[in-house]
Amino acid sequence: MSGPSSRAAGTRTALLTAARGVFAASGFAEASIADVVGRAGASVGSLYHHFGGKAELYLALFDDYQSGQEARAAAAVRSARHQGETDPLALFIVGGESYLSGCWAERDLARMFLAGGGPPGFELLGRKRYREWTRRNAVLLGNEDPFSDALVLVLTSVISEGGHEVAVCEDEQSAKSLASNILELIAKIGR
Repeated sequence: MSGPSSRAAGTRTALLTAARGVFAASGFAEASIADVVGRAGASVGSLYHHFGGKAELYLALFDDYQSGQEARAAAAVRSARHQGETDPLALFIVGGESYLSGCWAERDLARMFLAGGGPPGFELLGRKRYREWTRRNAVLLGNEDPFSDALVLVLTSVISEGGHEVAVCEDEQSAKSLASNILELIAKIGR
């Protein structure tokens, strides 16, 4: 597909890619729109057209990152189900493994969002996404135990905090080892 919509999509992608580098290097507060548009080869007007400003651009990066993480984990769970896995905890662990791998693969973004300092309202958006993730995990785990709400919260928190730590590992081997230990711990907690 070519034409205006293709160019617009290309410009949007270029702006997001440039913003990823600029925000990761400088943080939200210090990042400049001039650096983003310069790196993207775009105009300031195009940034405002696509995102409305620096804050919306940052939030779009966060949304893309979270959506990617959710899609990765959901695909891993679907694949495990397709292969015959039915145990809810095993499915949670499969999704968790995919999530942790994504934290390492996209560690620049994971580190950036972990560092905080985003635009006003960023923390609330993050909490909202976390609550949605916890609800999806509750459905996946479907435990009838009286402590099931607390268990889902603990397991989700372990994966979330584990993802933060995986993202700041020095090398891939350390990240994989930590992720493996986290998943083993989840298997013990969840039983």
